[in-house]
Amino acid sequence: MIDIGANLTDPRFAPDLSAVLDRAASAGVSHIIVTGTQLANSADAITLCRSRPGLLSCTVGIHPHVAARAPAGWADSLRDLAAAPAVCAIGETGLDFLRDFSPRDVQERVFATQLELAAELALPVFVHDRDSAGRVTQMLGAHRARLAGVVVHCFTGNGRELDALLALDCYIGITGWVCDERRGQELARLVTRIPADRLLLETDAPYLAPRSLEPRPRRNEPAFLAHIAATVAALRDEDPTTVANTTSANARRLFRLPPLAG
Repeated sequence: MIDIGANLTDPRFAPDLSAVLDRAASAGVSHIIVTGTQLANSADAITLCRSRPGLLSCTVGIHPHVAARAPAGWADSLRDLAAAPAVCAIGETGLDFLRDFSPRDVQERVFATQLELAAELALPVFVHDRDSAGRVTQMLGAHRARLAGVVVHCFTGNGRELDALLALDCYIGITGWVCDERRGQELARLVTRIPADRLLLETDAPYLAPRSLEPRPRRNEPAFLAHIAATVAALRDEDPTTVANTTSANARRLFRLPPLAG
């Protein structure tokens, strides 16, 4: 299995990161993409990937929450970071109109610049969309012809939004949100509508620990991807191994990851 999004530079992983990675490998996770959300932790993600090159790749980007705090020259710095061999996508970038931690016009400007950078570098885009009311899809549509690929990670939208993203040939990232009996009911229904070749799995660790895990963990980690895969498989009436293999192949195709050795 491949976890396409884990925030492994989060301080909550600092005390036991090596053990976290070992548990992931033992649970059948063959590769993890570490999420970059600002310049500093994107650089940290690259450094981390050098320590486990077979297991880790990363993204580099500016999250909409911190768009207003992006320093002068951030786009050039991001371009430099993206040259590292471990980098497989631009992002996490996008729009978050739920929390509005950055002004919406600033979020859009920073998102548009990263879409242009991804097109320039021929890298896929790792996209955040929370309550943008179709604005993310609209902006993606304006750039899609030039983009190497798009995944909308941690999808939590409705059926209309899903259809619009699929029409743009986007991949859809499914997290432990689908395991949440309170908030994930609509996603549980929609996951059956995602074409097999557009489906990706992720933990978004340390966030969104699957609520259906017993005992319920306080911190999410990549080892729990197997539980998410099993939940998705049950909802789609598919074999968990099929879901794991299909989503891994999708991730390798989108992010141009090397095939497994042997």
